[in-house]
Amino acid sequence: MEVILAKSAGFCYGVRRAVDLARETARKRGGCWMLGDLIHNAHVIEELSALGVRRTSEPGDLRAGDVVLVRSHGERKSVLDALTAHGVECVDATCPNVRRIQQIVAEAEAQGRQAVIIGELNHPEVMGVASWCRRPLVLDGPDAVRDWMEKTPGFREIPLTVVAQTTCIREIFENSWKILKKECTDAKKYDTICNATQRRQTEATEIAARAGVMVVVGDRKSANTRHLAEICRDFCPRVVQIETAAELSRDLFAGCAVAGLTAGASTPAGIIKEVFATMSEEFTNEAVTGSTESVTEEPATPAPAEAVEPAKEEPANEFEEMLNKQSFRTLNTGEKVTGIVRAITTKEVEVDVGAKQTAYIKFSELSDDPNANPEDIVHVGDEIEAYIVRVNDVEGFAELSKRRLDAQKKWEEVEKAVEEKTIHEGVVTEENKGGIVVLVDGIRVFVPASQSGKPRGADLSAMRGQTVRIRITEFNRARRRVVGSIRAVQDEERRAAQDKVWSAIEVGKRYSGVVKSMTSYGVFVDIGGVDGMVHISELSWSRIKDPREVCKVGDTLDVYVISFDPERRKISLGVKDHNRDPWQDFLNTYKVGDEASVRIVKLMPFGAFAEVVPGVDGLIHISQIADHRVEKPEDELSEGQTVNARITNIDEERQKISLSIRQASRQPYEGDAE
Repeated sequence: MEVILAKSAGFCYGVRRAVDLARETARKRGGCWMLGDLIHNAHVIEELSALGVRRTSEPGDLRAGDVVLVRSHGERKSVLDALTAHGVECVDATCPNVRRIQQIVAEAEAQGRQAVIIGELNHPEVMGVASWCRRPLVLDGPDAVRDWMEKTPGFREIPLTVVAQTTCIREIFENSWKILKKECTDAKKYDTICNATQRRQTEATEIAARAGVMVVVGDRKSANTRHLAEICRDFCPRVVQIETAAELSRDLFAGCAVAGLTAGASTPAGIIKEVFATMSEEFTNEAVTGSTESVTEEPATPAPAEAVEPAKEEPANEFEEMLNKQSFRTLNTGEKVTGIVRAITTKEVEVDVGAKQTAYIKFSELSDDPNANPEDIVHVGDEIEAYIVRVNDVEGFAELSKRRLDAQKKWEEVEKAVEEKTIHEGVVTEENKGGIVVLVDGIRVFVPASQSGKPRGADLSAMRGQTVRIRITEFNRARRRVVGSIRAVQDEERRAAQDKVWSAIEVGKRYSGVVKSMTSYGVFVDIGGVDGMVHISELSWSRIKDPREVCKVGDTLDVYVISFDPERRKISLGVKDHNRDPWQDFLNTYKVGDEASVRIVKLMPFGAFAEVVPGVDGLIHISQIADHRVEKPEDELSEGQTVNARITNIDEERQKISLSIRQASRQPYEGDAE
């Protein structure tokens, strides 16, 4: 059995500093006090006690002149102030990383900002940090963040300063921050996770992925040790947390080829060395010896060279000949292996991985889909990649898992997609509580209603079956939860389109746009991600009262830029072609004495204006409306009505036209001029 020891296992800088400070203080002062456990490790506390470091959990037990060690996790500000006021000498063994967080939240308080601590509410470090501001907010992860948002009116406008417990799991902190950053308008992030903690967690995951058994050493009260064990369980089938080597047993390593070992930040080097020695010498020697004895065969006595006559001897067994000639690989639990499918039985898939052991993949480890047909996934002769779950040298077989490898790859792809902000295509499969579910490469991605790209209150069930472009924004591997946003992709594409329009826009440039909305004074037209305004007077040469007379939402209009303001992001558009002169069109078509079909566009007390050609109106005086006396034009005419009228006069200089309905219906008579 191979034992892999993490390089970052054991004391971190802050813990080592606290322990050294305690030893030095006890030696110089002939003993001292510590308020609570200096670090979370009973063996270290016992050692310090032998040096004269006494423990108390009650600040009231201390008297003036006493010397007390402030633990590496830090202490509540009120307690420190009270001790100082009573003449107790405080030796600050607070970890520098923890002290920095205390300063950050204190500064946030002074600036009127809300301090948000991502961590465990009842952990000594978090309790100490929270005491440095009057109204701390402690949240233990993304779910707690969402609960706070739901219960806090106006949370988006609250200025936030976000920190993390030094031993917080990186994934929990980052996912919590992403939610706060996305929803809050003024949020500042301080990455206060200890670098040593991050290295320790990263190494632990790498080793756990290879190991059949993962041993995590540390005090059971230690948060960072507990977090290490939780992280390792995502990658290794067997994880055990112990405090000393005495808790190890032979049964734990049965059939194990690779074992991993790591330790929390409060674990002394001596305990780690003892556990490592036990795993490497006592258990490893027995496991290897037993394995070797069970598979070693009696060597055959070689025949003299001259007696070797293949033609006269019995043919050698082909399988034994292969064993003698082939160099076989060694299988280790947790490793990735590639093999060839040799057979598909009623319960499992047999795989040749080039080893003495026969490798199998149970149907349950072949796919996440329990109803999947194995023969639809693999065929005899296919090359297949899988994780080694278990190696049994005694019985000569190895268990593999394609499902776990596929899951690992998917999560790696999800993590990469979040980091690189890549865009994926997926299909909307269902409407869920508060949003929709999109299937992206076999992964269910939840999209909140606010991120669906649809207006508030829209019917999301209409999106079922649609192919959408989506960005994965957060994930929680432990809870198998993936969250995405369609709106983020739409917003980014819209911004890119807008930048493209604004970079090339100029007066007179023409676009083919779509009418997005309408008002009484004009319409808004989308010219490629940017909306421009077409005033009602620029929609048509004809006189109109409502834009709906010439277009509707969804219509395509050919427009051109009249003016634009990049700072205010406003564009004025036109539809009318100003290169065309309606007056000249009229002169080219009509002369005095001609009759025309005209449209009444406006009624006045002295007559009516009628459109002769688009953009050119003529006046029908009240005396020219009818043969009889007319009191009011509206008694005879209505706006929008089409009538025949004769052109009686054209004033080219003033561009005015006189029309007559009376003369269109008969020959002029002498009184007409009057």
